[in-house]
Amino acid sequence: MKILLVRPPRIKQAVTLSDFMYSEPLGIEMLYAVLEKNHQVEIFDMMCDAQPLQEKLIAFRPEVVGITSLCIDVKAVIKIAKEIKNHDQSIHTVVGGTQALLNPSSFFDDAIDYVFKFTTEENINAFYDSNILDFEIPGVLNRNNGYKGLELSGTNEYILPNRDSTAKYRQHYSYFGYKPAAIMQISQGCSKACMFCLRWRIEGHEEVEFDHEVIKQDLLTIKEDTIMLYDNDILGSRERIDGFLDLVESLNLKKNFIAYASVEGILSNVESLKRFKSLGLKALLVGYETFSEKEMAYYTKKATTADNQKAAELLKEIGIDVWASFMAHPDWTKEDFKAFRKYVKQLSPQISSVSPLTPFPNLPLYKTYKDRLIFDITDYEKWSFGQVSIRPGKMSLRAYYFQMLVTNLYINLSLNQSTEMLKRFGLSSMYRLSVGSIKASVRYIKLMLNN
Repeated sequence: MKILLVRPPRIKQAVTLSDFMYSEPLGIEMLYAVLEKNHQVEIFDMMCDAQPLQEKLIAFRPEVVGITSLCIDVKAVIKIAKEIKNHDQSIHTVVGGTQALLNPSSFFDDAIDYVFKFTTEENINAFYDSNILDFEIPGVLNRNNGYKGLELSGTNEYILPNRDSTAKYRQHYSYFGYKPAAIMQISQGCSKACMFCLRWRIEGHEEVEFDHEVIKQDLLTIKEDTIMLYDNDILGSRERIDGFLDLVESLNLKKNFIAYASVEGILSNVESLKRFKSLGLKALLVGYETFSEKEMAYYTKKATTADNQKAAELLKEIGIDVWASFMAHPDWTKEDFKAFRKYVKQLSPQISSVSPLTPFPNLPLYKTYKDRLIFDITDYEKWSFGQVSIRPGKMSLRAYYFQMLVTNLYINLSLNQSTEMLKRFGLSSMYRLSVGSIKASVRYIKLMLNN
């Protein structure tokens, strides 16, 4: 069987840290690894491939096209599926990914034949090796039987990816100044369960470490100098991080590492952090979230604002860069925005990003703010971290966007452009950050004027 695996083109959003992260499509690399044993498979990454879809369909002549999805990709995915069906009705269209797991019904469309609510090696093989017969497979929703099985639950399985499958695209995959960069995980799930976070709802509340042999093989297949560790909290378990560092040391790897980490993980694993630094850790993405102690408690963060300050000082002392993320609460006043800007300056991370609090449909926050939501649940492209989705409580929406504009300009043009940043990331990366800041400002100005 000939199978084409597609990642949709990038959706333009208000600026967030993700604007400077261009990660490889790990999910479809995993699919490729399973399917290549018995099928002819090709990946078509529309984020960095300018070839028209129609040309690709003519050249490859697939029998099945699988499309991955993020939460904001629904309309783009359906558009791709319709183009495929218009080209050839006999091609089976299959959708998977984050949005398919969280809200599979958003893909119930005549152009989409199957939706993988969750993906495992077992149900991938059962589906494709059956020549796509119409019998029930766990986690697979079939248009022909009315998408039965919507109530089924499960999580996506981490499968050793085939990174050679994206060889022609890999030079595009990057994280800030680190390019090219690969992405991998050593565990799945998060026990912290922060109120605003989707990740633990996608991967589960229990933290599960992957088999060391899988991690070893994954590390050995990565040719790039930089590896982004995509775990929810790389320092969530001392035993886990020490085991990983033992593996890195035993393989004598010379890599740059970037990872997500929590403040409590940083403060609880100082010696492991110093060791990780000696083995190549360059930067941590840290969710400091807010300057307000009350909001930290409301978000069910396990750390305090004082802990944030301790972590910031510790990371500076060790020499690890911090790429910090924050959330602007919808009830902030003008004075709160000023206090926030002062707080970010005190923490002085190398890179910062602030986004409005976003109550995604699968979060309890969605019910809390339901009466104040600006967008409908089906306005998929607007449900991003960069756009205000909750009507502000202490100022007009236009005034709130103005404060977001001022804050982003302050962060991107003042705090992020230090001599240290220039030295670490070079002129080209600083240029990208400046361009991103300008684009974000233009978007915020447009949003401000339209409200």
